[in-house]
Amino acid sequence: MRRCSVAGMFYPAEPRHLDQLLEVFFRNKNPDISAHGIVSPHAGYIYSGETAACAFSTIQPDFDGTFVVIGPSHRGYMTCASAIPWETPLGVINVDTEFIDALDLGIDEVSHRGEHSLEVQMPFIKYRFPRARIAPILMGDQSYEAAMSLAEHLLDAIGYTGREVRIVASSDFSHYVPETVARHQDLHVIEALKTLDIPEFYRRIVATGATICGYGPIATMCTVCRHLGGSKGLLLRYTTSGDVTEDYNQVVGYAAIAVV
Repeated sequence: MRRCSVAGMFYPAEPRHLDQLLEVFFRNKNPDISAHGIVSPHAGYIYSGETAACAFSTIQPDFDGTFVVIGPSHRGYMTCASAIPWETPLGVINVDTEFIDALDLGIDEVSHRGEHSLEVQMPFIKYRFPRARIAPILMGDQSYEAAMSLAEHLLDAIGYTGREVRIVASSDFSHYVPETVARHQDLHVIEALKTLDIPEFYRRIVATGATICGYGPIATMCTVCRHLGGSKGLLLRYTTSGDVTEDYNQVVGYAAIAVV
């Protein structure tokens, strides 16, 4: 089992406290849309938890298929999948092993062990979608070519297994810049996702220098969702760490985006 590594730091380790916090995050969040995939942040819940709930709320709570959760490797590991159950304070989430097998990606549990980009998403899934399974993927190379290759692997696995899937791209946006800079860079980059224009998304990242940690997962998610019938990306909420700390000189940006 993949044990919790950031419980008590990024989110509450005590089940009742975590359950109550997630209940607050999801309160009054029932948008009249149904997303194929989402972008969800992976910071501490005090900073980005409500923004993440905005993203997850666009997926109907009775969804019981497979969540493909793609997160960036902050430690530089190669792209790999996990095939063992994941622990959360709210209970264990089972992995869709048949889907993982069909992906034809390397399995490396060690690379997943201390990575928070995927773990932070899991309590949201366990809380809101208790019958769903997961396919956790850690992404190393985030180039355009790598994103297109991973998207192809995912589409092949979806076709082979016939699974109903939702794709979660785990990403924060600009890191440790003044809030005015973060908002300008991030919203300019996010605008390219309105039409799921991934080449333009990459061009804008390079042009602005936006320090988005999970741009590869975002590109992969949007590409898969376009093939599944998605036609546009909707920005649901944009916040920064400054909204909590009131320090606007060095902020991290967070966005909830749904592809519909």
